[in-house]
Amino acid sequence: MNNTLFDQATLLYDAGDYRGALRKYTACLKDTSVPFQLGELGLIYHHIGNCLVKLKNPTEAIKAYSQAASDASYTAKGALNNNIGMAYASLRDFANAVVHFEQAVADPDYESPYKAYMGMGNAQLKLGRSAEAGMSFREAALDEGNPDPAKALLNLGVCFMSLDRPEDAIASYQSAFDFDMSQDTRNRLNASMGQAYAAAGHAAEAVEAFNKATSDPNYVMSDSAAVDYQRCVSMLSRAGADMGTADMSGLDVSVEGHYFDEDDGADPFFYDEGYDDEDMQMPGFIDAYDDEDEDRFFSATDAELEQWSRGLAKKDRKRRNVGLKALIAVIVVLVLLLGAGVFAFTRGIGFPSQDTVVKQLFADPAAAKDGLFADTLNQSSIDSILAPVVQDADVRIDGMDRSMTESTVYATATTDKGGQITYKVELVRDLIGWKISGVELYFPSQNS
Repeated sequence: MNNTLFDQATLLYDAGDYRGALRKYTACLKDTSVPFQLGELGLIYHHIGNCLVKLKNPTEAIKAYSQAASDASYTAKGALNNNIGMAYASLRDFANAVVHFEQAVADPDYESPYKAYMGMGNAQLKLGRSAEAGMSFREAALDEGNPDPAKALLNLGVCFMSLDRPEDAIASYQSAFDFDMSQDTRNRLNASMGQAYAAAGHAAEAVEAFNKATSDPNYVMSDSAAVDYQRCVSMLSRAGADMGTADMSGLDVSVEGHYFDEDDGADPFFYDEGYDDEDMQMPGFIDAYDDEDEDRFFSATDAELEQWSRGLAKKDRKRRNVGLKALIAVIVVLVLLLGAGVFAFTRGIGFPSQDTVVKQLFADPAAAKDGLFADTLNQSSIDSILAPVVQDADVRIDGMDRSMTESTVYATATTDKGGQITYKVELVRDLIGWKISGVELYFPSQNS
């Protein structure tokens, strides 16, 4: 490769002369006077694609990136696929964009997967796949290399709002405030928080959040946010008045940003802020009761219980006053069994157990609609709960909090792409067993 031409092209690119840089890179490509080393053709085509992106020619950029990807010796496949995904997204071909973003995050050598996860989440939102978009934004937020996780958490909140889960959106927005961010992002975050509070019926908190957003004179809320703001103000001025259903049709603008990978890994659209992801481990759980003998009370068959009772009675008959003692023994056994059952019941033990129900859910989410959910849930609610659930026959149970009538199970499922998603599954007592009342994405680092 002619390094002189390549360096001249790079200087022009850095100076913002993208057309001049394109000419130099092309000349470098055509110069055969100096042999090309392994990977250099891919490198030049990658730079040419970057120039075409800057010149707002995504169609030709895709061709250049594809040429770069065809060089088997060029290793920056993750960055190439991310850029191809961005180019397709700019052409509003979101389906192809998602395909390439998925290929980018699947590359184990890609050092900036958060960029592809953010691009993928935005493309999935455009396709109406809010639950999948939420998973992508979650992965972006958890990426330790992400210098601005607040944007990912803001967009995750937008996903929750589109799924009609404002309380979860509030939690996501609150997590975003833990990180540094630009003033514009903070304004959008406050406005979005206001709309989430409005949708959840918390008028006072909504007004406070809206006021924080509008305290910046340079920020203008979206029309729907302004409508929600006025509605909440009106509600507070009328003691006891019903706010009605909040307008969620125009959620404040999500932070899409630009996630463009240049050849050297630099991204001019991201400011360099440190992100120290704190404890990523699941918080400790206290098992209310974990005794095998008590579990056997619910798993034993009638025949086993009958055999046990007969064995005790047989021994007692060998003694004096066989009848009375046998009766007393049976009563004692029944009392003990009843006591054990009541004790186990109050400690959250049941049959089927909580982890069994959760494993059945992830083994076949489509079939889970029948029999695994609480009777109080309608079909629409069940469909909404199932939206973020991925299928994994080997789902891992991370921990459990249980009481007599309610339990919470934390489980981690592996996607078909190899990624891991942690869930919080809520269950309610159903006679001696358990049924699912809710499922949501869980972020250990945000709840530790």
